Amino acid sequence: MKILRMDHVGVTVNDLSAAKEFFLDLGLEVQGEWEKQMEGEWMDQVIGQNNVKVASVGLGMPDGQAWIELIKYDSPSDDREIQQPLVNTQSIRHIAFAVEDIEAVVAKLKKKGTEFFGEIQHYEESYKLCYCRGPEGIIVELAEQIK
Repeated sequence: MKILRMDHVGVTVNDLSAAKEFFLDLGLEVQGEWEKQMEGEWMDQVIGQNNVKVASVGLGMPDGQAWIELIKYDSPSDDREIQQPLVNTQSIRHIAFAVEDIEAVVAKLKKKGTEFFGEIQHYEESYKLCYCRGPEGIIVELAEQIK
């Protein structure tokens, strides 16, 4: 038995269109959309809950190597407020993207009102790094390799 690859990362959101727009702005591409809700006994069995109704969108990297599935649960609902975790909050905490021209990416996201944790920083002589917060508390790391 062996693991073949990481297939995708699922991110649960309340505002599917805002999260989709954020990741499209980063350069991901729509791989599939399931706007009609997936529901029924099959979904209930997969999720382990009753009366599951979800809509989702799959967004992939231009090279096709990885993708993110954004998921909006209409049922069952989670009535808790959206969490705004810090970078050091325990759990899966951020999604990292390798980018070209980090300054241009940061400028584009700032124009759209994206919150940044700090400024672009150099890690030794190998990377420029920056963290930002997307919709609903999603933390994204941007990394440009210095050549």
